[in-house]
Amino acid sequence: LIETFCSYSTDFEVHRNWLAITHNLPLSQWYYEATSEWTLDYPPFFAWFEYALSHVAKYFDPNMLVIENLNYTSRATIFFQRFSVIFTDILFIYAVRECCRCVNGKRAAKDILEKPTFILAVLLLWNFGLLIVDHIHFQYNGFLFGLMLLSVARLCQKRYLEGALLFAVLLHFKHIYVYVAPAYGIYLLRSYCFTANNADGSLKWRSFSLLHVTLLGLIVCLVSALSLGPFIVLGQLPQVISRLFPFKRGLCHAYWAPNFWALYNAMDKALTIFGLKCNFLDPTKIPKASMTGGLVQEFQHTVLPSVTPLATLICTFISILPSVFCLWFKPQGPRGFLQCLVLCALSSFMFGWHVHEKAILLAILPLSLLSVQRAKDAGIYLILTTTGHFSLFPLLFTPPELPIKILLMLLFTVYSFSSLKSLFRRERPLLNWLETIYLVQLVPLEIFSEIIFPLTPWKQHFPFVPLLLTSVYCALGVTYAWLKLYISVLTERIPVRQKAE
Repeated sequence: LIETFCSYSTDFEVHRNWLAITHNLPLSQWYYEATSEWTLDYPPFFAWFEYALSHVAKYFDPNMLVIENLNYTSRATIFFQRFSVIFTDILFIYAVRECCRCVNGKRAAKDILEKPTFILAVLLLWNFGLLIVDHIHFQYNGFLFGLMLLSVARLCQKRYLEGALLFAVLLHFKHIYVYVAPAYGIYLLRSYCFTANNADGSLKWRSFSLLHVTLLGLIVCLVSALSLGPFIVLGQLPQVISRLFPFKRGLCHAYWAPNFWALYNAMDKALTIFGLKCNFLDPTKIPKASMTGGLVQEFQHTVLPSVTPLATLICTFISILPSVFCLWFKPQGPRGFLQCLVLCALSSFMFGWHVHEKAILLAILPLSLLSVQRAKDAGIYLILTTTGHFSLFPLLFTPPELPIKILLMLLFTVYSFSSLKSLFRRERPLLNWLETIYLVQLVPLEIFSEIIFPLTPWKQHFPFVPLLLTSVYCALGVTYAWLKLYISVLTERIPVRQKAE
């Protein structure tokens, strides 16, 4: 991968610039430096991570650490950045090993290829989305997901303080994980701060442990003090917060993530066209900032009400609540925690502000752990993974990358379908006929977007159409998977004995 890919995404320049900032400037200027448009907008722990990498990078090519060298892409620079991602994936590999140890081993198989632990290891280590986002497009998601999966494994092993510490550290590496914090908070409160249940599975209030709450509080406070303390002393906390939460970037990214707002935008666009055709709308009053213009900016909807950051926050909070209530009132141990974590991740993806398409991996990876334990979850996993991974195709848009992304996704998809089908061969089919038809239609959509559309005259006047179709069609699948998982969790009956345990 290091030698063969000659295309560079904007994230190469983003991280090169962060290397230069942290290497050359004092701490007090990290979150003020704005020579490049790609300013530092990750939490302090990630900034220190870049600082550490910069002291290795100087031995590869010192010029990459010059702040003014915008869009600098020497061969040594690309080699170092690619290699640093591969090296940090060691943590991800270890985390996958720990997660595999937590998988229920009731489904014994003579062939190692059919064992749930082996299938889970492949689904995580060979995850198509993580592979292209980190090793072709370029980001450092591998070791971040490694921290998350390792914290999940520690909670499953009832090593609660270790799990809490790992997640607290993760939040100060990348703040997007705050969306799954409710799952961690409620699970730790229910399973660690309250130490016993009644015979019917209800909470035994007298079992509350002040010591356990204090220990969790100390972990959160110490990690936060270590991360944010220097900036609080410098009086720069508001500046750091403003960089971490840039609400002026608009509701959607340049390419719409396949979520509820993609469907909302598409509906507004359709109503606008209909209104103009029927003379219901005045063309002179149509907002200038187009949501299909490919720019990262704020824009106003034409027909439907425009969406504010507060509205997305309220929608996200409401959509997360049922999963949190289930985790509290229908405890299922680690399985219930994983279900809540996936639903929190999906809910935030569905309704969050300025969501990136890559955020779908935050739901896909933990859902992998559930997919090898129950057929119903395996079916949901196949729908979400296939549509979520397909929605990442626009990240790789150059002609040489087209056969690579198709081949990699085809290999992963064939394996995930065949392995899970084999694992649950004695149960009902994982997908019904309607779900199968929906997924199969992704093939003609890709053919139209990559082969047919570029040959038509529409490409000059409506270049956004392939992205719009991909986003909207995948949004239907992601929404369906989210609803199906929610219905499964809400309607599931938990035996009293399991509740008590």
